[in-house]
Amino acid sequence: MFEFANPEYFYFLFLLPIFLFLFYLSLFFKKKAIKKFGDFEIVKQLMPEFSNSRPQIKFFFLIISLFFLIFAISQARSVSKIKTENKSQKGIEIMIALDISNSMMAEDIKPNRLESSKRAIYRLIEKLENDKIGLIVFAGEAYIQLPLTTDFQAAKMFLNNIDVGFINKQGTSISSAIELAMSSFSPENDKNKALIIITDGENHEEDAIKIAEEARKEENIFVHTVGMGLPKGAPIPVKGKRSYKKDKNGVTVISKLNEKTLAEISKAGGGIYVRANNATTSLNILFKEISKMSKSEIKISKAEDFENYFQYFIALSLFFLILEFMILEKKNKFFQKFNLFEKKIK
Repeated sequence: MFEFANPEYFYFLFLLPIFLFLFYLSLFFKKKAIKKFGDFEIVKQLMPEFSNSRPQIKFFFLIISLFFLIFAISQARSVSKIKTENKSQKGIEIMIALDISNSMMAEDIKPNRLESSKRAIYRLIEKLENDKIGLIVFAGEAYIQLPLTTDFQAAKMFLNNIDVGFINKQGTSISSAIELAMSSFSPENDKNKALIIITDGENHEEDAIKIAEEARKEENIFVHTVGMGLPKGAPIPVKGKRSYKKDKNGVTVISKLNEKTLAEISKAGGGIYVRANNATTSLNILFKEISKMSKSEIKISKAEDFENYFQYFIALSLFFLILEFMILEKKNKFFQKFNLFEKKIK
């Protein structure tokens, strides 16, 4: 899992085009000042050591050096493994299944259903203390994004990287998410298990209600649902384009919240259903419900081993900085015979 520990430093990248503009603006005024003494080409002959290209090459290498330095201080790294510590504490195991189908990009809840869901989950994570949390993403299929863990920083990191497009098969297979969750809780835990499904409920499979009932009766998992979106619906933006998804007849597709099914799933799973007009409020309601569950002993696990890559960016930054230092702004008399920046005319 590749990520940047300090992505806020990427804002410094906006300074690079400003530096470029100021540099070429200074060259313009410098050339304009030289022209006051006469024709530019004639004045150049009076200054044999003058080089028009060298300052530009030096500045180009300096900009590249700064570019890689910004990437270095942003600390590129990846989680190499999840380390389990031999400690235990009383808590609840919570698995969140997040719908990442294309319909979750609808903007009836601002900025869109998916981003609103991620922000709400982020706030939920901040409320947890001695509990375990895991993440499942699903569309037409379901996958584990993060196994159950007590490392909430790791959970936030994995959450930030969730996006539509992770799963090619489209649809909303809630049944797949429930089945995957049933096998994802700790084997030794026979109670205190909660599954929160966050979805708009579109294109669901009919057996989701039956599987939710099985999860409650056979695995003692309480299945809760959060409906993302509004019943009146909204069009689905096409990623990378200023247009909306259309059907085969060219009609704009409207994605609507399927509340009836989600309410039936939560009822079958012994949980509650809430509509996320305000996603944060909805998860707060669920959190209060889940907090009523009795707590049991759980093992502590932390995803704390990272493999860092920032040193490679530092090496590249230093390389281009050394190149910038080695090139003189003026032509060197000793090297004039070995001009690397001008083609020889035969």
